[in-house]
This record gives sequence, structure tokens and C-alpha cells, in this order.
Amino acid sequence: MELRLEELGAIVDRAGAAGLAEGDVAKLRAVVDTLALITAELERKDTSLERLRRMCFGASTERTHDVLGEPSRGNAPAAGGRTDGASAPRRKGHGRNGADAYPHAARVKVAHETLEPGDPCPAAGCMKGRVYPQSDPSVLVRVRGMAPLQATVYECARLRCHLCGEVYTAASPPGVGTEKYDETASSMIGLLKYGTGLPFHRIAQLEKNVGIPLAVATQWDVVSRAAVRLVPAYTELVRQAAQGEVLHNDDTGVKILALMGPEARAEVTDDAGEEGRTGLFTSGIVSVSGGHRIALFLTGRKHAGENLAAVLAQRAAELGAPIQMCDGLSRNVPAPFETILANCLAHARRKYVDVVDHFPDECRHVLETLGEVYRTDAKACAQGLSPEERLRLHQAESGPRMEDLEQWMKAQIEERRVEPNSGLGEAIGYMTKRWDKLTLFLRVAGVPLDNNVVERSLKKAILHRKNALFYQTENGARVGDLFMSLIHTTELCGANPFEYLVALQRNEKAVCADPARWMPWNYTEALAELSPAASTGPPD
Repeated sequence: MELRLEELGAIVDRAGAAGLAEGDVAKLRAVVDTLALITAELERKDTSLERLRRMCFGASTERTHDVLGEPSRGNAPAAGGRTDGASAPRRKGHGRNGADAYPHAARVKVAHETLEPGDPCPAAGCMKGRVYPQSDPSVLVRVRGMAPLQATVYECARLRCHLCGEVYTAASPPGVGTEKYDETASSMIGLLKYGTGLPFHRIAQLEKNVGIPLAVATQWDVVSRAAVRLVPAYTELVRQAAQGEVLHNDDTGVKILALMGPEARAEVTDDAGEEGRTGLFTSGIVSVSGGHRIALFLTGRKHAGENLAAVLAQRAAELGAPIQMCDGLSRNVPAPFETILANCLAHARRKYVDVVDHFPDECRHVLETLGEVYRTDAKACAQGLSPEERLRLHQAESGPRMEDLEQWMKAQIEERRVEPNSGLGEAIGYMTKRWDKLTLFLRVAGVPLDNNVVERSLKKAILHRKNALFYQTENGARVGDLFMSLIHTTELCGANPFEYLVALQRNEKAVCADPARWMPWNYTEALAELSPAASTGPPD
């Protein structure tokens, strides 16, 4: 059947006139507009599948040389890369790990089968030599598979007297405990579910395949009981996050089935007194406090700004306003609290990435200019500069570049080189409207360039959403937030999340007494004071 786009538009108009709901008409019109756009692109001589994919789903990468299709002078170097302006090819990794990559692997010392230190050298022709131990042994790494959760069945002997009928049962071995699922089990289930995005039913299938059945309901019961024991550490984590010097925040969508019905929506009244707020969000907050990065996840009907306000309510009164990094959405701002607001330069840059096919020369200029700014920031990081030193470096190197870019953008609009309603005009308008917040890193020490750290953190929640699809209840969302916050904060600190979760549960009383000493970056010290042997290796 051959149809013209005008005919499809007329069909949509008739559907609206016939009484189809306004929202449904808008969706149909969007489908027709999308078809028109794709049809127009297919008629272009220079079209490609990659171009269509980027138009429909966005660019898979936003690095300058990938967006522009060739290497450019503005690419920020990789960590440890060259910063002298020359491009250096990256060595491809081979994917193999040496022995040092296995810090918790069992270490077995193997003696020589025939020689001992000081023995005569058995080599032919060596008359008086003796052998001595070397400091670098020959290393072999052998990796074996095992189930994430394992079970041990203790068969305690039972003896019965044939006269009186008394039964005598052997005592359980020391350390076995009374609980069927110990701290390591709850920690592993929590790590698999909320740290790696593996849904309960997949964990159940995996464990069934290795002969250790673990029902979905049982998994939830185990992690929900463990969450109660982890609350003191999580509460302290939130308190310390509120004291941070820099706070990043953003949010992403989520589904909570218990809050998605018409009755649940009708009961909601937001802070402005408006009934029926339907949005559900997982807010991510990354706080830089005392040199440590703290990741928090908060799920519910509140926006990122409202959740940040709830965290800042615990901020010490004597502290000044923190630096806040977010994108340009007004809902990210914590209205009751004053912050030094900075906007994300990566969001502004993304506007040009989206229209690079239509305005290649103009977008190249902007992307390469911002690339030089990121190169300067990478140099400051590589040199370990303090916030004040970094500020001076940016003022000297990035200041003139950003000033030239501002003048260039103004000229594009004032001299009518660009139509304001075009894609490039909108990108320029977005940037000029937020210029003071986007360039705050040139005036205030410690202001980051972008909000990438919290966007990477939100991938935890997005991974969970893609695999598990939804939370059943608000309580399920709270348990997920707690585990994700503890796990990702531990990852940001370079510690082991599994060991940390186990330590918190095994030392519950000590954690409740002084939770500040049991944060991911210092808990090993508290653990060593309680039990020196416990801090030397992984949990049993």
C-alpha cells in the first residue's frame, strides 16, 4: 500500500475529530512525524545506518574524535596519558590478569622437590656453587568455579539408649551458629541483586543449577532482615554526605507497583498542594566530603532537588553553602537551602553533539574548545593540584578559551549567522542562558566541570530497572536504596563491598555504638581493633 505523509496526517486529524483522546492523538502524531523524519533521511544520498541509529537512539559515545569522525586536537587525554598536545595511541588491553589482581586468592608456597637453600648446585660443570632462594618466585594462577552461595550440611550423630529410650545428639561444631543464612549469605545476595543488577529469579535459577536451591521469597526475606541491621551505617552515611563540600544530584525514572495504581496516585499531594503527582524517581546524590565520595540513592515520588533538600536538612549550621552540580532542570535545586549552583558542561556539550551532522564546522569549533578545557582539567588532576591551584590553572588556560567561545556564540546570533530556532541556535541558547553557572569553575575553587560522577552512579539504578523492571513496594525500594548506597560508596572508596557488608552485620553492636568509625573508608581500622585477625583477609 502506498501512502503519502499528508494522508497519514489527515487520518490523525480525523481520529481527533472523532473523539479519540487528546493524549492518544499526540502519540499518533508523534509516530507520523517520526516516520516522516526517517523517510526524509532515507532519501538522502549520504544517509547510513549509523546516522539513523544516532538520530533515533543518540550517539553511543560523545568523545570528540568519535562524534566528528576523526581525531581532533581537543580530546582530553586518558588517565595517565600525554598532556603536551600530541596524540598517543592507546595500547589495547589483552584481558589477562596477573597474580597481583587476586588480592584475596589463597596463597600456597611450593617448596622445590629436591633442593633446599644452601644445597650444592646440581648443574653439570658447576663445582662449588650453592643455591639460594630468589625473592621473585615463579607464579601460577589457577581459577576454579564455585556457586555464589554454598551450603554445608552438618549431620550430627544421634544415639539412643535401647533401655530408657533417651536420645543423645552431637553438638554442632563451633562457629556454626543458629541461623540457616549467615551474614555472608545476605551480603552476597544483596551484592548480586543491588550491586550487579541480577534479579532474584535469576539468582534462584543459578543456585538451582549448582544444586543449592534458593527461593525468591527466601532471598527477599534474607536481605530485608539484613537491611535492618545495616540502617545505622546508612544513616551515618547520609549524615556525613550532608556535610560535603560538593554535592552532585540527578534522577532517573523507576517503577514501584504499589504506587502506580489510580488509587495510589489520587492519594498523593505534592509540596505545592497539587494532587495526583504520578512521577516516580530514583535520585542519585554523590557528595564529596573530606576527600571521600559518598553515593546515596533515594527512590519515591520526590524529585532530585527535594531529596537533596532532605539530605541537606542534616547539614551542620556552622557550615557554609555547599557547591551543587546538576543539569539545568529547576527540579534539581533544593529550594529551602542555599547552594552555590553550578551546571553541567557535559549537558551543554551534548546539545552540539546532537546536531553535529547538520552543523559540522560550528559544532567542531565548540567541541574542540571544550575539549581543551577538559584537557586542562585532566592536567590539573594528573598533577594533583589543590582546588585553589586548579582554579588558577583554569583561569589562566581555560578562561581565555571560554571568553572567546562566549563572543563567538553571541556573534552567531547577533549577526544572524544561525537561526535561533534551529538545532544549533537552541544549543547556543541553552549555553548562553546558563553561562554563569556553566563557567563557575573559573571563579570558585573546587567546582567540577560536569555531573558525570552521579550519572555513572545512577547506572546502578538503571541496571536494576532494566533487569528487575520494578519494585513491588516502597519498602522494597528503601531496601534497594540502602544496599545500593552502601555498595557503591564502598566501590568509590576502593574497598570491597562484600567484606564491608559482612563486617557491618557481624559487628552490629559496635556499629550502633559508633557508626562514624564504620564507614567504608575507615571500617578496617575499627575491625582490627576488635579482632586483629579479622582484618587480614576475606570473610570465611
